[in-house]
Amino acid sequence: MYKRLLRNETLAPYTTYGIGGAADYFVTVNSSEELANAMVFARKEKLPYFVLGTGANILIGDKGFRGLVIHNQAARIRITSNTLVAESGATITEAIRRSLNKGLSGLEHFAGIPSSVGGALWQNLHFLSPDRSKTVFIAEFLCSAVVLLEDNTIITVPREFFDFGYDDSILHHRDIIVLKASFQLAPNTPKEIQKVIQANLNWRSKRHPSLRSEPSCGSVFKKIDGVGAGRLIANAGLQGKAIGGAQISNQHANFIVNKGRASAQDVRHLIDLVQEKVLEETGHKLEPEISFVGEF
Repeated sequence: MYKRLLRNETLAPYTTYGIGGAADYFVTVNSSEELANAMVFARKEKLPYFVLGTGANILIGDKGFRGLVIHNQAARIRITSNTLVAESGATITEAIRRSLNKGLSGLEHFAGIPSSVGGALWQNLHFLSPDRSKTVFIAEFLCSAVVLLEDNTIITVPREFFDFGYDDSILHHRDIIVLKASFQLAPNTPKEIQKVIQANLNWRSKRHPSLRSEPSCGSVFKKIDGVGAGRLIANAGLQGKAIGGAQISNQHANFIVNKGRASAQDVRHLIDLVQEKVLEETGHKLEPEISFVGEF
């Protein structure tokens, strides 16, 4: 693995934002075993490290990352009966495709979200149900997971271990990495599953900017007291506001998009402006749901 160690690797191409400086060291891992080995190596060498999945829901600083970035491409998936087991680098999109082929329902609620399995558990991935009546969380389908603890012990833990909250889990608060996860799904016809997938994709395409034409990291701020952050931002008169190459999306105000050559500083300045203006106008303090990685 360490023969594949790269130096001064630019991180922007590995993110949905297309933003970010270089990592001192960078390695791609292709199995959960390689992921665990890279983590143990970094800890023993006392190297700061960051595990990078699909590169969504994060903003990497312009000055990059001082330490080791582990690009998690451990993506094996297997299905036994109604249980799907996926390594943490597998994408939710691929997990949905595999479960659809087997006529298994549950993960289709997250269609169109560019997340890895590990990232989904980190954030307790969520989306509105097809009838928009309730929020569906990834935690509802998780059975158990194999994790690497702080002392490099590998154990299997139940769903309750994660202490899931809204945009939150134990992974935010302890130095634990998910190696693989098991999800309990329910039989359904591929036709019915596909209907949900298409409904969710249609809903997102109408309301969210396209990653292809307007790169972003997804929603920037957490929802407050049942009030969408996008609505608060729009009501504060900030929709369309731009700083450098970054702009508050005209399609959905809780997205800050890269209009071309945006820097991390451009995005940070817009985030600061939004927080200041929304607090001043509404009294609500918006909290980012994205992670800030590296040096800015």
